[in-house]
Amino acid sequence: MINTTAWNRWRYTVYSPVYDLVADRLFRRARRRSLRGIDWSAGQRVLIVGAGTGLDLPYMPRDIELHGTDLCSAMVKRFRTRADQLGFDAFARVMDAEHLDYPDGHFDVVIMHLVLAVMAHPERGLQEANRVLCDDGQLCVMDKFQNDDTPASQGRRMLNLLTTAIATDITRQARPLLENAGFVITQDMPVMMGSVFRAIVAHKGRTPD
Repeated sequence: MINTTAWNRWRYTVYSPVYDLVADRLFRRARRRSLRGIDWSAGQRVLIVGAGTGLDLPYMPRDIELHGTDLCSAMVKRFRTRADQLGFDAFARVMDAEHLDYPDGHFDVVIMHLVLAVMAHPERGLQEANRVLCDDGQLCVMDKFQNDDTPASQGRRMLNLLTTAIATDITRQARPLLENAGFVITQDMPVMMGSVFRAIVAHKGRTPD
């Protein structure tokens, strides 16, 4: 299997010098719409998983305690620089989303933008997000998803062998992933390319299996 944590770390290290050129303008509107779904309040402790270079930051309030994690040290360095420039009280660390080094119930908000479709094991990342969220915490997800009610066709699965190696999995379904990790979806809206990219807000519903 080529989609591994080590592979993702390597390829995003390679992508990091040009990442903003592609990801900023392309996803700017979708990021902004997704983050509007969060019920923000001053003093919240917020974690961005797979924070990249911090492209979410311009659309977030400044009066929060901000934490960012990413597999790639080059991305984390750029995240720190952008957070400082924008005036955030921010902490950034190199960390695997499947093994978050934070205590249970530590965050009010966890943001996972364009992460679930590239993770080797997204179910583990969501279980970790569930664990580190407080009981009334919010999960904000934005990514590309296969229709929840329609299994991926054979052709899509074959194409996925290529897209996964280069960039992203195109067969993952949002609702089963989130619900199996113990989340209850409270908002689900299309934000880009019809309904291919969706912004989802969810809350903890139960302890995941």
